[in-house]
Amino acid sequence: MSLLCRKDLGLLAVRLGVGGVLFAHGAQKLFGWFGGGGLESTATQMEGMGFRPGRRSAVLAGVGEAGGGTLLALGLATPVGGAMAAGAMATAAAVHAPAGFFLQTGGFEYPAVLGCAAAGLGIAGPGRCSFDHSMGNVFNRTWQLATAFTVTAAVTAAVINRRVVVHKWQPHEPEEAPAPPAT
Repeated sequence: MSLLCRKDLGLLAVRLGVGGVLFAHGAQKLFGWFGGGGLESTATQMEGMGFRPGRRSAVLAGVGEAGGGTLLALGLATPVGGAMAAGAMATAAAVHAPAGFFLQTGGFEYPAVLGCAAAGLGIAGPGRCSFDHSMGNVFNRTWQLATAFTVTAAVTAAVINRRVVVHKWQPHEPEEAPAPPAT
């Protein structure tokens, strides 16, 4: 197997994995699929985290994840999909940042990894096993990469900064384990 073919298959595998996970998370928010709460539940949660209005924030988060994930998985408009997903994950990481890095403490490890993977795919491009390649890369140009990531960075920063101003989120105090019964 040639080195070029291996790289294309590797990009396909990462695109499908990362894109599929992102799609599933977005579909939970938007449609209640895969055990998610759907749009109304997500809107309520978004309000509680300081994102106002909650419904618009839920739609944007869901579209960033589901839409970005779908574009990445298909290898279609890959810079746009990577930027959308990376922006959604940067916002999620900001929500989890007060809890530290690691997932088991509620930290930002998981959204950071997904965001970095999405950004990396958006920058690297989809490879030959993609819709972008089959269409002559008309939606995978350098200017589209620069535009998508610049716009996404500006919007993400504005959303995060607005949330911080509106709602000073504090991590929940960890619940103490109940004391064992006296013997």
